[in-house]
Amino acid sequence: MKVRYRWVILAFLFSAMLINYMDRAALSVAMPFMTKDFALSPTEKGLIFSSFFIGYALFNVVGGVLSDRIGPKRVFSWSMALWSVFCGATAGVFGVGSLFAVRVLFGMGEGPISATANKAVHSWFPLGERARAIGINQAGGPLGGALAGPVVGFLALTTGWRTAFVVVAVLGLAWTLAWHFVAADDPRTSPHVSAAERAEILDGAAPPSPSARPVPLSALLRRPVIFVMAFSLFCCSYNQFFFLTWFPTFLVDAKKLSLSQMSVVASVPWLLGALGYIMGGVLIDAVFRATGRRLFSRKAVLVLFLALGGACVAGAGSVETATQSVTLMSVAVCFIMLTSTAYWALIQLVVPGEAVGGASGLMHGLGNVSGIVGPALTGWIVQDLGGYAAAFHVAGGLAVAGALSVAFLVRDAAAERAGHLTAALPRP
Repeated sequence: MKVRYRWVILAFLFSAMLINYMDRAALSVAMPFMTKDFALSPTEKGLIFSSFFIGYALFNVVGGVLSDRIGPKRVFSWSMALWSVFCGATAGVFGVGSLFAVRVLFGMGEGPISATANKAVHSWFPLGERARAIGINQAGGPLGGALAGPVVGFLALTTGWRTAFVVVAVLGLAWTLAWHFVAADDPRTSPHVSAAERAEILDGAAPPSPSARPVPLSALLRRPVIFVMAFSLFCCSYNQFFFLTWFPTFLVDAKKLSLSQMSVVASVPWLLGALGYIMGGVLIDAVFRATGRRLFSRKAVLVLFLALGGACVAGAGSVETATQSVTLMSVAVCFIMLTSTAYWALIQLVVPGEAVGGASGLMHGLGNVSGIVGPALTGWIVQDLGGYAAAFHVAGGLAVAGALSVAFLVRDAAAERAGHLTAALPRP
């Protein structure tokens, strides 16, 4: 039986996310080694962790808008090439200032990935498969994070931490070359898609109007529901970035694990996170099939599991042993990453198709301001306030707040009102 080509596209999206998180998590795994080389304080480490998100959050929006205008194939190619180059450039840093600058540029390269992937899924998958496809795509992230622990840890211990950044950069450049020959922006224009698969993907959807134009950013800014979702994503992402940046250091500093032990143990939550992403997509599609309620299926999964994940994060900082902390954090990461699928599936319902990239980028960019605020704030809390326990409690409390905002402020009528955005399109 011939493989449907949309699953080939999804395999590339999955592997892009895997490499993306290997690159991103490499710094947190290498940070204990870099701390020795550069004598970094907790506050300096927090600022370096945050520097990535300055470029990343801005280019979430830029990448999303560009994916609507020039298509995900070209946006992905430029994005992956740029972040791979700057990941490799991390090997040449010589102090806090150069590391800060390279991480900002690295974040700019990675910024477009999630919004562009969401645009690609919207174009390549029918409604009934989209949440599952989003979940599989996003699952590559935590698997990349899981690989980063043993791979980067092994390379850092045996050949030095600088070599690790060069190795993952080469992976990204190899992916870019393959993507150039395989990808297409739309199944309607791909020579690899059969007529039968094209009909499956369209599933009764009307072809795009020749006169349709991308929705302007000003129209998206007038949609309150996008800002509610962005706030909730801020709270969710704060927890993801708290885990991504500070949890390995917490295991070394507070739980007294060796660097080699940390490199292996820190991978466990990532593996459960990958399972969470896949479970989120499958669960959303199952609830949708059972109820026929598109918005409810996404909202219910998001609210329930984000609140549960926040409770687990808060507990992970208060328990006695490293085993207990890793266990609670693993469950938390599974639940929080399970909810992440719902954000990308939900945004597809509240805006028209020609605005999915821009709206996804706006939501993601605002949500990822947490990456600028969170790691630096955590460093300040650890150094000057209540220590690691207080930092865990702040992160968990924000997750609960994000769940409540979606529960009470994202209404079932939001999807039906999406047509108002179409009216904001400039007339030809």
